[in-house]
Amino acid sequence: MSNSKQENLQTLNINEPRYDQGTYSGRAKHFFMVTNPLNVLQSASTLERARQIITAFRKGELKEPITVNELWRQKYIYDSAFHPDTGEKQFVIGRMSAQVPMNMIITGGMMTFYQSNPAVIFWQWINQTFNALVNYTNRSGDAAISAKQLGTSYVLATTGAVGTAMTLNQYAKRLPPIAGRFVPFIAVIAANAINIPCMRMQEITEGTPVFDSEGNRLGQSTAAARSGIAQVIFSRVVMAAPGMMLTPFVIQHLDNKGIFKRRPWLNLPIQLGVVGFFLIFATPLACAAFKQKAEISFNSLESSLQEDIRKNRGDNVPKSLFYNKGL
Repeated sequence: MSNSKQENLQTLNINEPRYDQGTYSGRAKHFFMVTNPLNVLQSASTLERARQIITAFRKGELKEPITVNELWRQKYIYDSAFHPDTGEKQFVIGRMSAQVPMNMIITGGMMTFYQSNPAVIFWQWINQTFNALVNYTNRSGDAAISAKQLGTSYVLATTGAVGTAMTLNQYAKRLPPIAGRFVPFIAVIAANAINIPCMRMQEITEGTPVFDSEGNRLGQSTAAARSGIAQVIFSRVVMAAPGMMLTPFVIQHLDNKGIFKRRPWLNLPIQLGVVGFFLIFATPLACAAFKQKAEISFNSLESSLQEDIRKNRGDNVPKSLFYNKGL
């Protein structure tokens, strides 16, 4: 972690996170800031001011006096709403700072109404609509996604999630009551495995931008794209796991005590509260599982890209390259 007392504006590099991304604790601190749900409440004027300050500072044109801590605060406000590669303002529901409140509502709904087939279809549809938006908003690089690709991903993921949930619900009826409460989590795993690769198919086919340690773009790598997508799928599953794996035990315990028989209206708010509690911590901790600025060795790149880099760089071939893995 950087120590703000030792930082000064002349040497500050705001193109990198404030905390050491080489350590898990540093990445966790970074993502606790990025995924802070309070950032969703920032007004358009506040976000625009942050964008102007960060843009001006990067160009060396910042006129107003500002402290190191205030500059970092503005940087995290900026990061919470603008894409790191394109700089475009992200749709509010797709931002990482919206993950906790949105997933709390959706997950709570899936886990409360898991026994009714119409409810399963509805909540899985809502979940995949949200996932499609998040995957598009937080895609790696500047890859464009066609309407056809967006629609295909959406249909495949929704169909896969609903089909998985409906099938498992039939089997769960033969098992103890608590077994059915885990069906939504398995459906979420299946949907992530479909949705994320489909939504980022262009990266898989055309590659994601890769850079040397000085930020020079050396080409696009499909190997880096596949690695980044696999890391994102893992992180999304880990993000959902605590709330969806532990909440059923809490709810089943309360159900066994007859609380929901006496006060059935408590089911949904308690589900939301328990899931929300887990998500506040699971979201940044899961995002921190891998570096945002991911690293891939030169030898792991596809042979065609290795050859192109050798032609352009001669003997000055980097051992590792870097890319934005997405979130």
